[in-house]
Amino acid sequence: MRKSFSNLPLTGVKVVDFGQYIAGPAVAMSLGDLGATVVHIDPPDGPMWDSPANAALNRNKVIVNLDLKTPDGLERAKTLCAEADIIVENFRPGKLTALGIDFAAMREERPELITISVPGFASNDEERRELRAYESIVAASSGVFTDMGLNRVLMGLNPSFSPLPLASAYASQIAASATVLALQSRQVTGLGDQIEVPLAAAVMEGLCYNSIKVDNMPERYLTQREVEIERRRIEGLPMNVAYDDLQELLDPFFRSYMCKDGRMFYVVCPSHKNHARRCLEVLGIYDELVADGLTSEEDTYKPWSEWKHDTSLGVYPMPKFWADKIAARMKEVFMTRTSHEWKKMFGRGLIPGAPQRWLQEWVHDEYAETSGLMIDVWDPVYGDMTQPGPVVWMEESGEEALQPEPRRWVAFDEALGLLKAHRTEVPTPSDKTTREGWLSGVRVLDLCNVIAGPHSASYLARFGAEVIKLDPSVPMYDSWNTVIYGMSQMRGKRSVLADITSHHGRRVFEDLVKSVDVIVWNAPDNQIKKMGLDADSLRKLNPGALFCKLDCFSGVRRGTRTDYIGYDDLVQATTGIMLRFGGAMDRPEEHAHVGTIDVMCGFGGALGVAAALYQKYRFGRIGRGRTSLSSNSGLLQIPFAFDYKGRGLFSEPTGPEANGYDALTRFYSTASGRYILLSAYESDLPLFREVEGLEDLPDQPEEDRAAYLATAFQALPASDWVEKLNAADIGAAICENLDALRARNSREADGTPGTENGSYSFSIYTDHPSGHEVTQLDPYAVRPARAMVFAVEPSEKFGTSTRAILRELGYADEAIEVMIKSGDVALSWSAEYLPS
Repeated sequence: MRKSFSNLPLTGVKVVDFGQYIAGPAVAMSLGDLGATVVHIDPPDGPMWDSPANAALNRNKVIVNLDLKTPDGLERAKTLCAEADIIVENFRPGKLTALGIDFAAMREERPELITISVPGFASNDEERRELRAYESIVAASSGVFTDMGLNRVLMGLNPSFSPLPLASAYASQIAASATVLALQSRQVTGLGDQIEVPLAAAVMEGLCYNSIKVDNMPERYLTQREVEIERRRIEGLPMNVAYDDLQELLDPFFRSYMCKDGRMFYVVCPSHKNHARRCLEVLGIYDELVADGLTSEEDTYKPWSEWKHDTSLGVYPMPKFWADKIAARMKEVFMTRTSHEWKKMFGRGLIPGAPQRWLQEWVHDEYAETSGLMIDVWDPVYGDMTQPGPVVWMEESGEEALQPEPRRWVAFDEALGLLKAHRTEVPTPSDKTTREGWLSGVRVLDLCNVIAGPHSASYLARFGAEVIKLDPSVPMYDSWNTVIYGMSQMRGKRSVLADITSHHGRRVFEDLVKSVDVIVWNAPDNQIKKMGLDADSLRKLNPGALFCKLDCFSGVRRGTRTDYIGYDDLVQATTGIMLRFGGAMDRPEEHAHVGTIDVMCGFGGALGVAAALYQKYRFGRIGRGRTSLSSNSGLLQIPFAFDYKGRGLFSEPTGPEANGYDALTRFYSTASGRYILLSAYESDLPLFREVEGLEDLPDQPEEDRAAYLATAFQALPASDWVEKLNAADIGAAICENLDALRARNSREADGTPGTENGSYSFSIYTDHPSGHEVTQLDPYAVRPARAMVFAVEPSEKFGTSTRAILRELGYADEAIEVMIKSGDVALSWSAEYLPS
């Protein structure tokens, strides 16, 4: 195993991993990548999911095969658990307890123990908790496959299948961060916790930017696609827009363009004052378009009715006239160079853009290899193997994280010895320890923008952290990006506006840095020193401050693309997600959900913060946590993001016509017109004998199963079939949509976080600070038994707390007024919360 001395933050932490499939093993993989000693327990016949992905999911682990249904196997498992700091499992609620591994009883004997359960549905969800909650079942039940983005709705592809394990990926990041947050809290209180993170709740949190509802949204924020969907619904027209026609409804700064080499190049330049202009400049058409009448408003936060012109460069969405005009010229210019040339020109010009590539190319991409985003690991089964690198790491120990130990099968005694080699050291719990959040008393400065970074800091707030969000006194992004996204990622924060490049603003920034425990920042490395956030500069301001950085392309090591700026969509393009979803180089599609990777990266940022806090409390080291959108894409594609000699085709379901994996796991239409998702294995075929109307399925030749099932399912409504199949313990679910889930599971906001409300929970804010009624998902995926989870406050208007925070920093009212008049600090960006 690892060398005796390690700088990895979780060195000495002992984990027993009962996980199967993806979510549970991925939690323990993250802990192992951060230095924990992990013993993984498999059944006697091996893992329940036989996949090469297990080589990555079980790296840095020793594996013991035990039969928990035998007295000897159960006793050995309990013996291993008695040595653990953390125990991980992801079975149906109560299953492990029924086998004799009772977390509640274990914590009675050892209050310092931390347990993490990742079931498919919540243990307090009486309707669904006993279902066979495979990945696709959770996705279908949670609205992942229905109304899957504006493109698929307009094309009439509904439901629409994706093989990305969204639920497991989100849940593993949330659960890993929650586990280490509990661990760092234990170093202070001496008390562990019993935590549950349901897959369904986790995927809903990942889709929180999709499920939010804002009543009376101003017209200026409606895209051409949304207008077209509404027109077709009102006029009763079919959703049958062809792919090529759909492209002409996209914003010119948010779409793909064909290049000279036959590759598509994805541009993501909306919503920012400089990105769209730089894009047109590098293409050589900026001056031409300005001469043709393209305008830029000085203040886009004014009501639309007060604008001097009908559009402004750098604002999303653009009106159709200008969108068509700009896109036509961009199409012409992109064809003059190769996608590789454009990649370098955009990257070096600080313009978000990237070529479309297949996953197979990304796995072997030179930058991915040199940066540590893809690493080589020798596996005892597959030999030399390329796997995703660590998702989260610390700057000071990143190199060590790039050298994981391959999975290794050992006897029970050796596994026990590895756990016994480390001594658990925690303080003695005090009788006066109160029930509070894991981060109560921790103060966080959020310097981030868009989704990933701000979402990370907002997530910390639910555990009791005090979060201050610092933004420029004059915004760089338009209100679609700041205010619309901010309704989700500003929750639980106080907002201060200051120009940190100005005299007064810089003083405010430095005073804030001196006052906090943690700083979260999402920008490339080349901006860190410029802003005084490099380790040496920060140490002079606040020696004890911890720093966590999220960005687009970083790995552990620097490379050609480390400092390229970018967003979620660019990583989808770079790592093959868009080409898989679209199915071909000439028809890439962004994966349908807002912030597909962004939100997951935010949870990864929280894991980086938690690891930094733990190693500070445990070892006295001040560290710098790191993660990136690109590193998270490896986890999001873990079932197929690997290569080895003899690997078969990269053949996971691709393209708009994909409806599942095979006849036993795919969509089927029913008599009610609703679709169900059937999810079964070959081993489940005998179970169909017990389902009236499907008794003959086991007798059908494999090539005839789909036709047999498609015909049979037309006999009854979807709800009847799901009831019958679930009664036979066969995985099946109705393909729900987010609007219906929100409507059925909403309540007036009541000051609770929703953790008691089963697998789905929304709050209605009739008095939202925006002046609009807002319905949004609760902060409910993490359910500790001991620590508190807080119902975070709705997002305040940007700048609301500027004056109060300056007073807390010691500024007199007279000085604050001088700073406001100078423009170095501001109380607001606009008269309206949501500019109309």
